[in-house]
Amino acid sequence: MNLKRIETFVLVATLRSFRKAAEQQFTTQPAISSRIASLEKELGVILFDRDASPIALTAKGRELLPFAEKMLQSADQFHRRAENNALFSGTLRLGISETVVHTWLTDFLKQFKETFPRLDIDITVDVTANLRHDLMDRTLDLAFLMGPISEASVTNHPLCRYPLAWAASPTLDLPEQTLSLDDLARWPIITYARNTRPFGEIKEQLSNADTAEVRFFTSSSLSACLRMTVDGLGLASLPIAIAQKAVDEGKLRYVDCDWTPSPLGFTASYLQAPLNGAAEEAAKLAVDIATKHAHKTD
Repeated sequence: MNLKRIETFVLVATLRSFRKAAEQQFTTQPAISSRIASLEKELGVILFDRDASPIALTAKGRELLPFAEKMLQSADQFHRRAENNALFSGTLRLGISETVVHTWLTDFLKQFKETFPRLDIDITVDVTANLRHDLMDRTLDLAFLMGPISEASVTNHPLCRYPLAWAASPTLDLPEQTLSLDDLARWPIITYARNTRPFGEIKEQLSNADTAEVRFFTSSSLSACLRMTVDGLGLASLPIAIAQKAVDEGKLRYVDCDWTPSPLGFTASYLQAPLNGAAEEAAKLAVDIATKHAHKTD
């Protein structure tokens, strides 16, 4: 029996969509339909009610689904028992927060290439809210994001924590002493996108402070936030790991404030699903790389 057809059957049943299954397997919708039709012909049964919206399993399809899932789990365990990551093939769809891009992503990719020689990687860089949605929607296999994700179906491995600091261009006329949030609010606040945890925390603190109207410059791009801060458009709360180079070069200086946002904690998160062993092994590799990077920067 063709294992790829079994995998496609489970995917379509889980996602309830031929189109989404095609996207996940990097193929076309006709190819998915052909695999399901071939499996139905081989088994002599109809697995899906194609007239339903969304597509639904027939009674026989519901009966066979648990057995198909067990077959995939056995195949996954077979690969892991062999303890040979070279057995993993196909494409790993990886979502990454931009902070990771600017720190240890290159080290991870170098080691990934050696560890998984037959596994391609497709990278999406986005904010955590979108990465979480895509992971739960199964359009990502693995995500390095601000976690953890509190869902029973998701496994989270702690990766790293990045303290934040207030920073500004030396060209801004900022006092040298410790400032309050009231003081900071005199300048535009450059920060992460509005659907992120750091922005929400900063906005809440400023709303509780005795401040006038605060002006925000928000961006989903950490590079853009850094650029705007260096150019003196306002002050920002940035990961020290990102700001330090600009501080060393004299392009930024740290600003002492009586409140700083919480450190950014990242996890490697993936769904517990059949044939997702590559995501689990890649997550373990990411933990190792992130730990080594943290030791180097201590």
